[in-house]
Amino acid sequence: MNADQPTAGIRHPASRPTPFAALHHTGAPLLLPNAWDHASAALLAAEGFEAIGTTSLGVAAAAGLADGAAATRDLTVRLARRLAAGPYLLSVDAEDGFAQDPDEVAGLARELAAAGVVGVNLEDGLGPAESHAAKIAAVRAAVPDLFVNARTDTHWLGDGADERETLRRLDLYQQAGADCVFVPGLADPARISALVESLDVPLNILYSPSGPSVAHLADLGVRRVSLGSFLYRRALGAALDAVRDIRAGRPARGTAPTYEAVQAFGQEDAGQPGGDRQRPPAAPVKRAVSRSANGTGCSMTPM
Repeated sequence: MNADQPTAGIRHPASRPTPFAALHHTGAPLLLPNAWDHASAALLAAEGFEAIGTTSLGVAAAAGLADGAAATRDLTVRLARRLAAGPYLLSVDAEDGFAQDPDEVAGLARELAAAGVVGVNLEDGLGPAESHAAKIAAVRAAVPDLFVNARTDTHWLGDGADERETLRRLDLYQQAGADCVFVPGLADPARISALVESLDVPLNILYSPSGPSVAHLADLGVRRVSLGSFLYRRALGAALDAVRDIRAGRPARGTAPTYEAVQAFGQEDAGQPGGDRQRPPAAPVKRAVSRSANGTGCSMTPM
């Protein structure tokens, strides 16, 4: 498929109903936490999350690479193979598909689906919307059951002032076959509500401590709330809080899994490629957590 092939006016079918797609059409929005390695995914599964995403920032930063620079394709695929056998449904943040050629992006989608991934997030980076729509259509044609979450960066990399441009992009993406559309950086309730009314597919919003709560987003009609890199950045912040407390002679704040709990992650099935992940997840197993002497949590930091 050529990147310049037009998609406007042609409605490509969305993926067939799957357990992951169904999570976007329940009474409450899908709250999707994002992991960056096996341990973080295992902890989230132990909290009972039916679906888990990955964070491209966490994957890139952990390897000393830049996010959004198409530098982590192989790392992302390896992580997907490791995580996809876990007791949850896995969606992968694949940046812009790590390529500009729609056929190459479709090839990535095939690799992820073969590993057991059930969803993929593709961002436009404010590049040509028609080219991004061509990628979505190529993925839809290559892997019909893979749930495609199409992201526009009008509010993330741009100022979001022109809502007509945001809607134009989202309309192209849903016409190309996106199952859900994602607008990170959008936090204004009135604008969120207006977008929900204008779309034919579910709207995904990025959680922000300074933005609407999950309950408020639900009232606005949002069907998916992603945490993005927030948990990864909170983990880094918690490490800094702890070491500063210890250096200052204070008890370390927050909670920490026990050594035995973390050690157990390495004894579990770390995730082998293959297998049909479109099934209800197994019941999670709670892990032991130790709490600091003062029992306080880490302070909330802005997005």
